[in-house]
Amino acid sequence: MAAYVQPSMLPIEHLIVALVPTCLVVGVAFRRLPAPSVVGAAVLGSQFPDLIDKPLALQFEIIPTGRVFMHSVPIAVPFLVAVGVYGWRTDRLPLAITFAFAHLTHLVADTYQTLLGPDPSLSPDLLWPFVDPIARPGIPHWAGPDGINIHLWTGWSMLVLMWAGWWLTTDGDEGR
Repeated sequence: MAAYVQPSMLPIEHLIVALVPTCLVVGVAFRRLPAPSVVGAAVLGSQFPDLIDKPLALQFEIIPTGRVFMHSVPIAVPFLVAVGVYGWRTDRLPLAITFAFAHLTHLVADTYQTLLGPDPSLSPDLLWPFVDPIARPGIPHWAGPDGINIHLWTGWSMLVLMWAGWWLTTDGDEGR
């Protein structure tokens, strides 16, 4: 029996899945709305796997699909531990935890049908590079004519990642 290929979630759906619980936890625990930096960490974390994997797979053809590498638990978990250590060492632990939570919600949201289906299992994408990923068409449905949306997504990814790098290396977290 062929493996079911779950359709991709839209960026806004990933954001909602990460941001709603973040706002609820901050609201219940601290009786206030999350600081802009916490919201930013949730936004970046919820999009991060796609910001990295889609360009690497679709624009540069370095990885086999846009759902491996940062979508993979063996790679994501050590990366998120490093994010936590960085957050702890730079006194940004709440932001690191928020980013990690949002990143993990992305992985769950992309694979919830196989995780919670009638025959629960782990998606092979979650175990890459130890397991071959689910085969997908070379050009995704959202690519547009001549793959223009792939190029636009790659440009957007680079802008967001450059901004995040700048923010991490400066004191851009006033008001945390």
